[in-house]
Amino acid sequence: MSTQNPFLLALTFAVYFAVVWMIGWYAYRRTRDLSDFILGGRRLGSGVAALSASASDMSGWLLLGLPGFAYAAGLESVWLAGGLLLGTWANWRLVAARLRVFSMSYGNALTLPEYFANRFEDRAGWLRGIAALFILLFFLLYTSAGLVAGGKLFQSVFGLPYLWAVAIGVLSIMIYTAVGGFLAVSWTDVLQGMLMAVALVAVPWVAVSQIGDTTLALEVIEAANPNLLDPFTRADGSALGLIGILSLAAWGLGYFGQPHILARFQAIASPRKVPLARWIAVTWVAITLAGATLTGLAGILIIEQPLAPEARETVFILLVDLLFHPLIAGLLLAAILAAIMSTADSQLLVSSSTFTEDLYRTLLRRKAGARELVAVGRITVVVIAVAAFWLALDPDAMVLDLVAYAWAGFGAAFGPALVLSLYWPRMTGLGALAGILVGGLTVLGWRQLEGGLFELYEIVPGILFATLAIVLVSRADKRNHEGLAARFTKVEAELKAPPA
Repeated sequence: MSTQNPFLLALTFAVYFAVVWMIGWYAYRRTRDLSDFILGGRRLGSGVAALSASASDMSGWLLLGLPGFAYAAGLESVWLAGGLLLGTWANWRLVAARLRVFSMSYGNALTLPEYFANRFEDRAGWLRGIAALFILLFFLLYTSAGLVAGGKLFQSVFGLPYLWAVAIGVLSIMIYTAVGGFLAVSWTDVLQGMLMAVALVAVPWVAVSQIGDTTLALEVIEAANPNLLDPFTRADGSALGLIGILSLAAWGLGYFGQPHILARFQAIASPRKVPLARWIAVTWVAITLAGATLTGLAGILIIEQPLAPEARETVFILLVDLLFHPLIAGLLLAAILAAIMSTADSQLLVSSSTFTEDLYRTLLRRKAGARELVAVGRITVVVIAVAAFWLALDPDAMVLDLVAYAWAGFGAAFGPALVLSLYWPRMTGLGALAGILVGGLTVLGWRQLEGGLFELYEIVPGILFATLAIVLVSRADKRNHEGLAARFTKVEAELKAPPA
């Protein structure tokens, strides 16, 4: 339990909860139909879209998992951070504007499965249905990772039993997501993103100030373990190797398939707002990834007793506890809650949107009205949150491990299919279906294997095999797809057209 004044910490958290719930209530009054609930009516500005996409991307692992990894592995972690930074830039550069135009032009698609269905004229519903099922499966894992992070936060700060700690986290997230929908999620993400950035700059800066200067800090780390300052060497002195470097840097490839990030591209008010949003997003990601890595290294400087492997993800919490006044500590610890909530709310919303739009309305109630669909969406948020809560009940689960699995699943299942659908006019619906199945199943299968090449992060073979499947199946599909190609060319021309 934290040594800080529990009353002041609780007061800070209470104020934070009150603010995000007020935002949720305001967004509730602005939500009129399913388009508002799922994509906020496609009216996000550059700043909101950028910070919302980035904050919902990073999640609790940014303040727990990545500092914990840097604490244990040292500069090995820069490969992971560098891959994520490059992936962020590439996603905004290659996908954002095209997806905004394509999703709007192909039937105003509100969800990723609906976009695939409209793009490839999936009348039988197989492509849409399987894409929806993969989203629900991997988001259950992803959301549970956020709840594990929330449980560790409340357990460490207030000494609560793990079960109650997770329950508090899921309840708070569930309330404003179900009430306010996409607008609540996006607006709170801006607040949460700013709070996360401040926390990840303040903690390592104050920690180094305690030591005296950067040179002395490096000397302290080198005395503890010189391997921590070599990005090509593991903490135990063994060479990281090509597989190790690829496995870390390949995290950046996952961006192209993350539905909760892609939803911000669909919701931005205009493709013309993308360049500014890209600059804001890349800057924010660079600052927070650097801060998270330095926080882990600062833990080596400040924390006297080495942390056990299962406790290393609390390094940020321990530093805040040791270095700051209770009121400031409460604000900085609320940044962890912000990171957790900014991702879990987006994941719950995308899962709810997928079930409501791609399964409920498509298979069960084609004539459902706007109010009914919004109500079903809100109920689905609650159901999925409860399921994720059940998965999160293992207190020994590692946040970074859970996130890695879900991240790879989305990146491999949807990344190649999405990128090729935006750039290759000859791609077919069967090709997209093959890519989603092969990518998702490769991740699920590769994860169970060990040794040698199978130590490679599963997102790499998943993306390679999915891309190969899309290309081969699309070329082998002998049906006449001239209509699809012609429509693609017409939609692509909208990207090059001058502003109206």
